[in-house]
Amino acid sequence: MIKRTPLYESHVAAGAKMVDFAGWDMPIHYGSQLEEHHIVRRDAGMFDVSHMRAVDVAGCDAQAWLRKLVANDVAKLTLPGKALYSCMLNPEGGVIDDLIIYFFSPTKYRIVVNAGTADKDLAWMLKQAEGFNVAITGRPELAMIAVQGPNARAKFWAAFPEAKAASENLIVFQAAEFNDWMIARTGYTGEDGFEITLPAADAPGAWKKLLAADVAPIGLGARDTLRLEAGMNLYGSDMDETTLPTESGLTWTLDLKDEKRDFIGKSALVARHPQRQLVGLLLEDRGVLRSHQQIITKQGNGETTSGSFSPTLQRSIALARVPLGVNIGDEVDVIVRDKPLKARVVKPNFARHGKALI
Repeated sequence: MIKRTPLYESHVAAGAKMVDFAGWDMPIHYGSQLEEHHIVRRDAGMFDVSHMRAVDVAGCDAQAWLRKLVANDVAKLTLPGKALYSCMLNPEGGVIDDLIIYFFSPTKYRIVVNAGTADKDLAWMLKQAEGFNVAITGRPELAMIAVQGPNARAKFWAAFPEAKAASENLIVFQAAEFNDWMIARTGYTGEDGFEITLPAADAPGAWKKLLAADVAPIGLGARDTLRLEAGMNLYGSDMDETTLPTESGLTWTLDLKDEKRDFIGKSALVARHPQRQLVGLLLEDRGVLRSHQQIITKQGNGETTSGSFSPTLQRSIALARVPLGVNIGDEVDVIVRDKPLKARVVKPNFARHGKALI
């Protein structure tokens, strides 16, 4: 049975087009995906991301367990609320999921995992917790609203002035606990803003207050083009259990400094030498890039992993997995409807903070 978030009725009332996303009935847009994309780049918009799952971790072994579970090292988190992005790997080094971990003390953390992998992730975490004094609790009763854009924080404070003192000094990738809410300065758009985790019963009222503060509702369609422009990976498209982080533009999320720390998948990462890399593509010919299109390079063939029209650049862009040796500035062919189209290899950061980077 398809699932619904606590904001389902709010979406329907706003005229959203609803679609099945990872088993959830979610808004793809509220009339114009293109307009919603520009609103987030230029002003402020909000997303219902309540389909994502918060997982609370507590206990005297919480830090030790997380240092084993994920490839990045939570030991470097010392500032309360500070967050860390990491991959959770299988023993072969493939990506089970990418997630954000929030630190509140060495015995208290919160993890946010993807909607489509939430049940699988929680089962894996519980299995890996054997032998550790740690409690792992999924929190499906919580909702999540992301407010993103250059004016997002100001408009959030206009809607919730009582939350300003707790959140105005947050640095990027840091969260604060505010009553029974968690306010995090994180996001998935390349813009500034907050992600608010709150009890499901509070979500419709919070959504209504944000609407009154002139924060526009934004669907998952614009969320995808925004994250693609920002060069952010989508699980299941740009990475999965068959790909290494080093093949997915995520080498920066690996922490190998502590030679004594042995995390799941470490030995495979050390032993396996990647033959592929994730790059950005900017289409030079007329057409639209999509996922799973073949790429022809002098070093061998590759494939697009995500692709779309970029509203900010007014060009077609993609993330692509290609052989090592393909360099920034190289010209490649992408097979679109059986026709080779010219594309240029670029850094996979097309637009952020309201500006084109290409």
